Amino acid sequence: MARIAYQGEPGANSDMVCRRHYPEAEAVPCASFEDVFAAVTSGDCDLAMIPIDNSIAGRVADIHHFLPDSGLHIIAEHFLRIQFTLMATADASFDTIKTVHSHVHALGQCRKIIRELGLTPIISGDTAGAAREVAEAADPRQAAIAPPLAAEIYGLQILRDDVEDEDHNTTRFVVLSPEFIAAPQGNGPVVTSFVFNVRNLPAALYKALGGFATNGINMTKLESYMVGAEFAATQFLAEVDGHPDDPELKRALEELAFFTTDIKILGVYPADPFRR
Repeated sequence: MARIAYQGEPGANSDMVCRRHYPEAEAVPCASFEDVFAAVTSGDCDLAMIPIDNSIAGRVADIHHFLPDSGLHIIAEHFLRIQFTLMATADASFDTIKTVHSHVHALGQCRKIIRELGLTPIISGDTAGAAREVAEAADPRQAAIAPPLAAEIYGLQILRDDVEDEDHNTTRFVVLSPEFIAAPQGNGPVVTSFVFNVRNLPAALYKALGGFATNGINMTKLESYMVGAEFAATQFLAEVDGHPDDPELKRALEELAFFTTDIKILGVYPADPFRR
């Protein structure tokens, strides 16, 4: 049986994505993103499921530190509409709960319900872990904000569904593999992810990206990160629509090479239907 690693505890959003898209695989919880990468690079797990962007919180911190040099490759992407529920023990009610536990991002995405009920937010390592902590405490004064699957796993009652502030709250996950498995050309929309370092020259980024504009390539992501401690070298993570063997994207990447010191393709994978 294939094993797929994710960060968090059973019942977390990452666990839900694993169950939905890889039901035949064993989902393996890990304490940190670093542990997830290590599980795959060591061969203990075959794949990793990693959240990379959220429509409200933006990019997921730390991923850009691990991904470029991990030796792993993006082979798929999946989008999950995030649904949070307010849950507590069976003997709890809106009258008894005083605190709410969850991951810092989840607390930030559910401010309205927290304010409405006058709850004191308490940060936990992740959403499902918060649900487990509340179940173990067996204290009707404590509640958790977590995915509905966590309530089922840890035996909690759901006090209110859909407590997130925005109904467009969506997280994008990528699947990582030690093997580079490129999506075939001409078999539906494809996304190409890559990192590059620009030369330390005036207007280097402008010139580097010019080839994508002139060749009509749609760039859907461009993020910058400092490299080292010199504050002079900048690495960029980019994603574009298209396959590297498409003539237009091939020309754009060739032009990019003139103004960069390094280009590394992280993945060539099918675009999730959610993008449409």
